[in-house]
This record gives sequence, structure tokens and C-alpha cells, in this order.
Amino acid sequence: MGQPFEPRSGDGIESVELKSALEERYLAYALSTIMHRALPDARDGLKPVHRRILFAMRLLKLDPTSAFKKCARIVGDVIGKYHPHGDTAAYDALVRMAQDFAQRYPLVDGQGNFGNIDGDNPAAQRYTEARMTEVARLLMEGLDDDSVDFRPNYDGQEEEPIVLPAAFPNLLANGSQGIAVGMATSIPPHNAAELCDAALYLIGHPEATSGQLLTFVKGPDFPTGGILIDSAEAIAEAYRTGRGGFRVRARWAKEDLGRGTWTIVVTEIPYGIPKARLIEKLAELLQEKKLPLLADVRDESAEDVRVVLEPRSRSVDPVILMESLFRLTELEARVPLNMNVLVGGLVPRVIGLAEALREWLDHRRVVLQRRSRHRLGQIERRLEILGGLLVVYLDLDEVIRIIREEDEAKPALIKRFDLTEVQANAILDTRLRSLRKLEEMELKRERDALTKEKNGLDELLGSDKLQWSDITKQIRAVKKTFGPETKLGSRRTTLENPPDTAGIDFTSAMVEREPITVIVSTKGWIRALKGHVTDLSGVAFKGDDALKLSFLTETTAKILVLASNGKVFTLEAAKLPGGRGFGDPIRLMVDFDDGTEIVAALPYQPGGRFLVAASDGRGFLAPGDALVANTRKGKGVMGLDAPATAALLVPAQTGDHVAVCSADRLLLVFPITEMPELVRGKGVRLQRCRQSTLSDACVFTLAEGLPWRDAGGQPRLANAALLERWMGHRADAGTLMTRSFPKFERFGK
Repeated sequence: MGQPFEPRSGDGIESVELKSALEERYLAYALSTIMHRALPDARDGLKPVHRRILFAMRLLKLDPTSAFKKCARIVGDVIGKYHPHGDTAAYDALVRMAQDFAQRYPLVDGQGNFGNIDGDNPAAQRYTEARMTEVARLLMEGLDDDSVDFRPNYDGQEEEPIVLPAAFPNLLANGSQGIAVGMATSIPPHNAAELCDAALYLIGHPEATSGQLLTFVKGPDFPTGGILIDSAEAIAEAYRTGRGGFRVRARWAKEDLGRGTWTIVVTEIPYGIPKARLIEKLAELLQEKKLPLLADVRDESAEDVRVVLEPRSRSVDPVILMESLFRLTELEARVPLNMNVLVGGLVPRVIGLAEALREWLDHRRVVLQRRSRHRLGQIERRLEILGGLLVVYLDLDEVIRIIREEDEAKPALIKRFDLTEVQANAILDTRLRSLRKLEEMELKRERDALTKEKNGLDELLGSDKLQWSDITKQIRAVKKTFGPETKLGSRRTTLENPPDTAGIDFTSAMVEREPITVIVSTKGWIRALKGHVTDLSGVAFKGDDALKLSFLTETTAKILVLASNGKVFTLEAAKLPGGRGFGDPIRLMVDFDDGTEIVAALPYQPGGRFLVAASDGRGFLAPGDALVANTRKGKGVMGLDAPATAALLVPAQTGDHVAVCSADRLLLVFPITEMPELVRGKGVRLQRCRQSTLSDACVFTLAEGLPWRDAGGQPRLANAALLERWMGHRADAGTLMTRSFPKFERFGK
């Protein structure tokens, strides 16, 4: 073995701990992602890439009224001057800003193929053209008036704005989505006119809460329309905290075709869902027979969305059909709300509706003040020049003499008329044709107008009330442009309460109703044979397994399974394996505890009740709804004292008496009124089983008789007169079965 390698000292090599190096570099990456990529600025609602695209388009003079330019030209300027990333990323951002189904108020007016609601890709950037929209123009209004700060671009050769003046409430109007490091943002689009109304109210009531602003902002307003079905309380809580979500449904209508036939036409789909994917999923579920109420789905869309859903039969309830589709497909979607934004352009924070609007209003006030000061500076410079020019007209001959005779005219003018250097330069630059009398009058008028404007700006900058009054006028102008009566500004998403579906069993509605025979083996394997099969002699079992129990039911039913530890599990009959093989172990479908066995299984009856009993003779009546378990872990129903185990689960829907039988053939019949009804518990003693265990029970109507079967499986009936000697009270030991019950096997028909 050689000597361990020792790194040479010097040569610019510096030793650092891996942990600290990774922390430092990852933190730098995280901050870069948060600040410069993923989160929007609360003031203008834009991420850096969108802001740079708009700024580059402005420099290319792509105003709403100008001619279009190739997107490749725009993308080239963006990545070459301001955004040193891939052209695909910049073009994708540009495309999204032009899609009227992705942006509520598009910032880019596109010409060519910019993709569609089906999810198809746009054409390449060399084929498409773009220019700005009126919304984009509003966002940059006043950019030349020193309204915002600029910073050097990545190579220091150009300058770009840190934030846009934003005369439009873009953050909430267009929304934003992004994933940063350790945080994300998701803001749905809103209606601009409603936001303007809320902002105006906030100006007049600075302490207004998000809840109060919901009087104006009803909820999100998606470009694709749809129906918002959340409760008012849920919406208010989401806007108050800045976190939550909204359930959006497709808009549909029943279309009569005559002679009792009809179809459902979907005209609006949830925001962010590609139509092609939605229809593909519908067709897939249809093929897998998971939509028994639906016969066919067709896409008849042209410019507008038109998806036609054909019912299986004319007797289908359209509301039940649509509710089943809402549960299984993206015809209903959840749009998350996570208003995580850069407050002041620096601090990432989750804010509520009121704070988001306050950030925009405060920014608008800063912009107003900066623009006013900038204009004030321009006026003062112009007034200075006008003051010098008017001197020319006071003593024109002297000015001409100085210019003609003096070697250095500028110092002589400054000394003679007490001028500034700026004024002297202005006089020297004046053309001879401007020396006519008319020009002097125009200069005086301009001076008076500028003086008046200067006084107005001084008054504005000195008064908060006047500033907010000016901002109010600006917001009202925006509201008028994008008001509810305009095509772009009218609300597209409506708020409605979903239909009351409390009484509808959707499990059965979404499964094709067919008769089946459920078979459970001794070792706990379960399967479902098609149809109602009474003769099970030909059914094969695996190895030394055998039939434990069977019953007739339908595919729409739920199966209740009682385990020996007192837990009840629920299986969907439609999901049981078919009868071609040996079935599947129930243990694979639910979470059985070790050492437990299946003791009973039967179909659940809505609104019914069941008798639950243990081997030690204890039991009670339980409502069927209390036995249904919604998870694989089941529901603990019966409390047990060791060594007792759960033994029986029998229907108790109808009947006025209970018959119980112990393993040593002692029979007891007593009124059902002596039994309590519990949701869970140990129950009460049904029969005193000292040296034996409870083997069977039955709830029956005494007047109709007690049904039972002999060892050969033949049905028998014991009438009330015959049962007289076995009648007693709950907790009795019972009387031995005599010749009246020859070869007794079990209760039931």
C-alpha cells in the first residue's frame, strides 16, 4: 500500500466543507428561482420573463394599433437583451400570453396558430406574429415618465424595468401559476371590472377586509367560463387566508331531439383542462363500462366548445348522469388558490384579497407621485427656457448686437441679462423666423399654461386626497374599458349551488345493475357468479377448500363482512372477482388482523338493521348504516370478552321475534322488543350459554312462523303453536330441540 495522497497547498485551491458549500449554492439557486423565475410581483402581477417580453415588444413599437412582427424577432430580442435562457421557454411564455383560453385578459395579440383548447401545440415562432393588446399598453403606461426604477440587464449593456407601472390589476385579473423551491403560487383569473369596484371601495375604506370586498369580487372568472359550486363560506375563507381552492364544473344543457329522446351538450369546460384529454378519458371510462348511464360521447366543437353526451336510454335522469360524470371525470375540476407573491418585489408571502389589492393601489400611488415629479421637473426646465426666450423680445436689438459683435456671445448674454447657461443656449439656438411678434404671444401663453399645470402638480403632490382622487379616475376609466357590458369584460364564470343529490346512491348509479351470486369459501376466498345460481354443487374450490356461505344479490350492492374480532368490513359487489377462477382472498381487499377469520357475509340493505351476536351469547341490533366501513381497516362494531368471538350477522329488517340456538341444541324464542339497538358495543345477553356457544339466530314474524332447514337442505316452517314451548325471555337458557326439529341444520329459508 502506498502513502495516502496529500493535496498540495497553494495553487489557488481552497478547502471548504461540503455541507456549507452545498447549503450556500442551493440557497443561491432557491433565491434565484423564487425572485427571478417562479413568483409574480404583487404590484404588476408579472414574472420577469413576461415583463421582459412586454418591454421588448414595446421597444419594437408593437403597439395595439401597429403592424404585427414575427415572434422569432420578439423572442430573439428577449433572450438576447434581457432573458438569457432558452428560446423555447420565452416563446412558450409569449404563446400563453396570447391564448384567450389561458389568459382572462390576453397581453399579446397573436396572429397565426397559437394552439387551442384541445391542447394542440402552437406553430413554430418563425410562422407566428404578435403585437401588444390594450391591457399590455395599460401595464406600461407612463414607463417613460420615471414612474418605476430600471436596472442593468444581465450583461450591463441595456436597462430593463424592475416592475411595470401597471394601470391594470393584472395580478388578480390574469392570475399566475408557478413552482419555486419550497413554495408555489396559484392564483386563478378574476373579473377586472369587479376588481376595479373592490379597489374603489378600498380607497374609500382603507380598513376594509377581504370578506367585505367579496361584495364586489364574486369569485374567480375563468376565460373558459364554467360554474363555480363552492359555498360562500368556503370562498370567503379562501380569500381571507390566501389559501384554498375552487370547484369548477362544466356548463351543460339538456337538448331535446323529439319523440322523448335527448342529449346533453357541454358548452364550457373547467379552466386548464385540455378538451382532447377530457374526451379521451370519457371514452376510456365508457369502454371500461364504468359509465353505465352513458351510451356515447362526441366532440362537435368548432370555434366554440360543443361536447355531446348521449344517454344509455331516454329514462335516464340527466342530473344523475351528469353528477356521476362530475365524480369520475374532469368535467369537474379543483382550481387551487395559493396567493404566494413577492410583496414589494422582495418578500415572498401569502396574502389575502384585500392585501393584494392594497399592494396594487399603493404601487399606483407611487407611480402617480413619480410621474408627477417627473412632469414637474420637465415643466421647470421648460419654464426656465421660456424665461430666457422672453428676454429676447424685451431687448431684441441688444441681443442681436451681442451675438454679432462679441467673440464669446454666451458669456456676454449671461452677464448682460443675468441668464443661466441653459437659457443662454436656448437663445443662441433660436431661429430668426421665431423672432416675429406672434411667437412671443405663443411663448407667453405656453408659460401661463405651464405655470398653471405646475401649481396643480404641486397641489397634487401635497395632498393625499387629491392623489387618491386621481387614482380613482384612472381606475374608473379602466373599469369603463373592461366593464360588464363589453365582450371582454362580461363575467363568464357563474356561481351556482349544485343540485341536491343527498338521496342518490351513486355507487349503484355508476355500476351496471346485474344479478350475481356471491360465494365465500371456508378459507376466506370470495367470488361472484353471474346470475342467481341456486345449485352450487358444480362449483369447484381450491385444494381442500369448501363452500362456507353464499347469497344472491346484485352488482350495485355493498357486501358486509363480519370478522371474528368484531370488525365489519365493506366490499363493493361490482369489484368482486368473477366466477371463472377460484376468486381472491378477502384479506387482499381489506386489512384483516392476524388470527381473525370471516364468520359472516351478506348484502347491505340501505335503511335496514342487523342482529350482531358473539359466541358467548351476547348481541344487539345495529342500524345498517352504522356497519358500513369507508376504509380498508373496517369498523369496530362488537366489543368482545376473551375467549368469545363474533359469531353472527343476520338481517333484522322485519320481524317481531328473535330465535337463538346454542351449539348443544337449546332453542329460545323471545320478543325483539327485549333487545336494544346500538351503534357499537358488547350488547346484552341473548341466551345463557354456560357450557356451550351460540350457533345461530333468526329474526322472524311469529304469525308467519320460524323458517329453518334440515340437514338435507329442505326448507321447513315452525308455526306459532309449535313454538309455544320454546317461548321465553332474553337471557334464558332455552329448551332442548326435540322431535319437532328433526335433523336441524340452521335457521332461514
